[in-house]
Amino acid sequence: MNPSDSSEEANSPYVGRWVAELRGKVIAQGGTPEQARLAAKNTRYKEKPEIRFMHGSIKIDLHPLFDEIRALLFDTSDVYLVGGVVRDIFVNKPSRDMDFVVGKGAIKLARQVANALNAAFYPLDAERDTGRVLVKQDGQTDLVIDFSSFRGKNLTEDLEARDFTINAMAIDIHDQSIHDPLGGAADLRNKLLKVCRNSSFLDDPLRIIRAVRMALAFDLRITPETKALIKEAVPRIAEVSSERIRDEIFRILQGSKSAAGIKALDMLGALQPILPDLIQLKGTSQSLPHVHDVWAHSMSVVDHLESILAALSEEYHPETASNYFHGVMVLRIGRYRKQIADHFTSNTLPGRSWREVLLFAGLFHDVAKPLMAVQTDDDRIRYWGHEGVSADIAAERALQLKMSNEEVDRINVIIQNHMRLHFHTSRLLNEQKIPSPRAIYRFFRDTGDAGVDICLLTLADLWATYENTLPEDTWVACLDIVRIFLEAWWEKPAVKVSPPRLISGQDIMKTLEIDPGPEVGLIIEAVREAQVIGMV
Repeated sequence: MNPSDSSEEANSPYVGRWVAELRGKVIAQGGTPEQARLAAKNTRYKEKPEIRFMHGSIKIDLHPLFDEIRALLFDTSDVYLVGGVVRDIFVNKPSRDMDFVVGKGAIKLARQVANALNAAFYPLDAERDTGRVLVKQDGQTDLVIDFSSFRGKNLTEDLEARDFTINAMAIDIHDQSIHDPLGGAADLRNKLLKVCRNSSFLDDPLRIIRAVRMALAFDLRITPETKALIKEAVPRIAEVSSERIRDEIFRILQGSKSAAGIKALDMLGALQPILPDLIQLKGTSQSLPHVHDVWAHSMSVVDHLESILAALSEEYHPETASNYFHGVMVLRIGRYRKQIADHFTSNTLPGRSWREVLLFAGLFHDVAKPLMAVQTDDDRIRYWGHEGVSADIAAERALQLKMSNEEVDRINVIIQNHMRLHFHTSRLLNEQKIPSPRAIYRFFRDTGDAGVDICLLTLADLWATYENTLPEDTWVACLDIVRIFLEAWWEKPAVKVSPPRLISGQDIMKTLEIDPGPEVGLIIEAVREAQVIGMV
């Protein structure tokens, strides 16, 4: 942007707005030139004010290719940068992708830009005149640029058709002035989330989930009027495809307040049509040492998972391990930061990582407890076998959300086996016995990569069970168990997890003179286990 040299303008309350001036004095203002002109006409209808944009100190910090795209479109009128990228400018958040709206010929412009940048071009929607440019570096998509024609007669109508006011701002790429007819910038400053029009949620009920996500991401308060519109439109969520619902849920899980998002959906009445299994957890009590019912426990598990992953991330900051439990954890298993980061980025599905899959599993890990509760003679509530039934329920929900087979299997394995490390923790505390080589081998034989997820879920599950009453020796014992398993997986796999194969199926069939069948696999597996425990 070309900020004004005037310190007066930089400090003006009208920065980022259009103003009408008479003899150097601001007499009206608005989000667009027309709004400023009409506001001035109401008070000074006989005079002709100057309409100008107050640049002030707003700084546009975009991908380096933005200036190159501006130059390519220099002779094209009515080209605006719109949506999330404009919103992010106001909160000083870097944004990699860019969306442009144009008066007409969006697909043609997208193709021209793609050719000039030597980038890939895709016509996204010929009927709506929408095209996409993908700029790649080193084989990876570095920048996504979308072009679309106005939805409506002009820019203002296009912006009014969008979801929330904070996403309904535009920047003229020529003079870099901001068009904000619905007051999105003011809503951002005032921490408010408002819809652009009353029919917004009825037009697209997916916006209900998106409203929660946006409120969490930008620390906004959903206005009462917008909440009322959400509750009115909740029954329409059933009309939204499972794929779109899945993607919005995963975007909530990508943030740092996933449990708050789930609870917000519940308060708005939107959780029942999206993830109805979770509603049943409310009011299902648990015996000590549990301090929560199953619903609150599950929400707390997700909260603790997020804090554990933050404390163990590569972008480590001391404040993420500012309490005792985090500090001890970092000392015990902090050396595996890099491996944990690589582990969670190995999912190649666009927009999803194994981190979000783990959080999803955390939400569902006890989902069958309401069905499995048994009152025992010692007046305690038990949930024997809940992990297997919970795994089945979670896998079924994941399938309904059109998650990949690999993700469904991962969720199933995590939940099915999430009690195993608790057993070893209890054994270490009460009998001073560490897991045997056979136990370590069988754990990873059954869980594979998901064993790492189970280690982290175990920590969050234990912490959420006790909260602040968690005994130090119990936490340390659990960390020691987790360290033993992570060490086997990442430092001693050839010895404890996957020893080199000494004998093949052909060897077995030839030596024992048997035909192909399950016995061959059982013998191979017996030999591998014998290697691990030192018999071979």
